[in-house]
Amino acid sequence: MEKHLEQDEIDSMFAVAREAVEKEQEQAATVSTSSEPQHKAEPYNFSRAGQISNDQMQAISTVNDLFARNLTHNLGAWLRTRFEVTLASAEQMMYSEFTERIPDPAYVCSARLEPLDVMGALQLDLSMAPPIVDLLLGGVGRAGALREPTDIEDAILFSVMEIILRELNLAWQPVGLTFALDKREMEAQVLRLMPGTEKVLCVSFEIRMPEAQGSLNLCLPAVVLNTILRRLIADRDRPRRRSLEARARMSLLMAEAQFGGVLQFPPMRLNAGDLAALTPGKVLRLPLPRHSNAEFRVGGLPLFRALPVCSGEHRGAQVKGHAMDAEVRSLQ
Repeated sequence: MEKHLEQDEIDSMFAVAREAVEKEQEQAATVSTSSEPQHKAEPYNFSRAGQISNDQMQAISTVNDLFARNLTHNLGAWLRTRFEVTLASAEQMMYSEFTERIPDPAYVCSARLEPLDVMGALQLDLSMAPPIVDLLLGGVGRAGALREPTDIEDAILFSVMEIILRELNLAWQPVGLTFALDKREMEAQVLRLMPGTEKVLCVSFEIRMPEAQGSLNLCLPAVVLNTILRRLIADRDRPRRRSLEARARMSLLMAEAQFGGVLQFPPMRLNAGDLAALTPGKVLRLPLPRHSNAEFRVGGLPLFRALPVCSGEHRGAQVKGHAMDAEVRSLQ
């Protein structure tokens, strides 16, 4: 016996089947969404290629602060005068902008960055040349007129640049970046060191001397520095653990360090009249027990209990115990 379906019954059957298929598709989509990570597409700005991030800029500031402190001490000691170097700014710009900021005249040297095999520039204000040259030639470091240096002055300034590059190498050594001084560049040669559209990092330092002040500018290609800077940030965030060899070497170096020491009596109360009446040859009775020990102090801190002794023409201290032991006994 055949059964005939009405059109409404046929439509309802197709609707139920369609709903079942849609539910299966939604469940499959939910499972795939939860198991696979979502990647959000964002527009890329090609003008920001080689841009240095804030973390990288902070790492650069840390390295250059170290460079400024070392240069202050070492170059100041070499010149035998006050020579203060402070980090003024670090910013990104086009190389053409950097060259526009170079005063005329100026002292610019090129330096090769290894192992990146690229060129950088180091510019020193010529206002600093007269006092530096005067000091190295036996003068007192007087300021002079702004002019091109002579051949002798040029050679002296180049030796100063060598010291600056040496301190740069020490500061950037942890990330494997080395600076090799090339030569002094004239204005036309400076323009050809890099393309004008090259993004560079310009680090400016302020220099102060008793008779003059000026600036020292370091120009580095920004794009090629990204790899070095990422390594610098990774090393900064990684917890440092000294090896056994490093600890042994540190102990050996500290064992050769020298500290000032003094042997003195512990604090006591004395009569002001007895002190005022002291004369050569008079004996002052101290309010101390007969067998009390003096204190051997280093840096003002009592370390040992000791007795004054002599060995030939030398005076010494015979250690009787640690100062902490006496304090523990007094508390007991």
